[in-house]
Amino acid sequence: MAGKATHSVRGIQWWKVAATYIGTVVGAGFASGQEVLQFFGFFGLTGYAGLAVAAALFVFFGYLVLELGYQTGAVSHLKVVRRIGGRFVGTALDWLIVFFLFGALSAMAAGSGAIFQQQLGFPSIFGSLLMVAFAVLTVLTGLRGVISAISLVTPFLLAAVLGLGIYTLVTIPPNLQSVEIVSDPAKAPVPIWPLSALVYVSFNLVLSVSVLAPLGAAADKGRDRRLGALFGGLGLGLGAMAVHTAVLSGFPRSAVMDVPMGEVAARFGAGVGVIYSVVLLAEVYTTAVADLYGFTARFFDPGSRRFKAAVIGVGLAALGASQIGFTTIVRVVYSAVGYAGLVFLGALVVAFIRRKQGRPD
Repeated sequence: MAGKATHSVRGIQWWKVAATYIGTVVGAGFASGQEVLQFFGFFGLTGYAGLAVAAALFVFFGYLVLELGYQTGAVSHLKVVRRIGGRFVGTALDWLIVFFLFGALSAMAAGSGAIFQQQLGFPSIFGSLLMVAFAVLTVLTGLRGVISAISLVTPFLLAAVLGLGIYTLVTIPPNLQSVEIVSDPAKAPVPIWPLSALVYVSFNLVLSVSVLAPLGAAADKGRDRRLGALFGGLGLGLGAMAVHTAVLSGFPRSAVMDVPMGEVAARFGAGVGVIYSVVLLAEVYTTAVADLYGFTARFFDPGSRRFKAAVIGVGLAALGASQIGFTTIVRVVYSAVGYAGLVFLGALVVAFIRRKQGRPD
């Protein structure tokens, strides 16, 4: 179990907070279009309303996690969940997060394999192995290296997603007849769109709390935490809407692909498809790094020899688990953890209300 290590990273500015928040979430499921398809695409045009709700929730809950991370001086998610959930609920939330971090890391490895196979024609195991190797090497540099890598890459990734979404809307707008035919809420893991938006935010917050908590502790100024949550949440919402638009324009074919956005990009030519594949891999990388760091930091003090050995071991274990398949992991694991994560969101709301009322958490 991680000890009471102190932070060596301080004074993180708001744009790094926002970029790291976005980069932690926009991984294989997000940028490939698979998450957006599962949780919003099957609702058709109504999915936009769900994404607007999700963006607002990302801002609100992201801010709460950053604040709790600052108040507790968190080095992992553990102090935050213990603060909001107490001994029993906090312990359950802790293990939920640990489980999902490993599941999401496996999904990133599987997503990388799917991209290599569908877009580049290489065996999927090659893509999974390469992604795990890069994630391990980055996490071995510690929290500073993780934040720097994610915040540096994220603006380019978000620009690529927005660019493809806007270009698709202008050149090949969604065919409303195809959207109506393919749209079927019963196919979604969560068949009610407001609840689907909540579950979507839930599993993403469960995923990102392991990085957001220590990030909040590293952001000394309240302004940086507030603006980081605001622009991080809005960036996630706008990016997801761009993905949603592109996926709808690719109906019905995009609805049956492991990498719907790759299918959309390929419609503009092989060159665009390859370029977007590189973007996808970079987005998978940012989330894989966050997942691997968050999981390992929960059990070992970052920077210790045991931490470094565990990073390699966890990476290899996730590589093996990734062979289950990308779509299966997104549909089954993500939605299940999303439902369970509603307890986490509820605990955050209770902690927020108690703080406003001046009561102890």
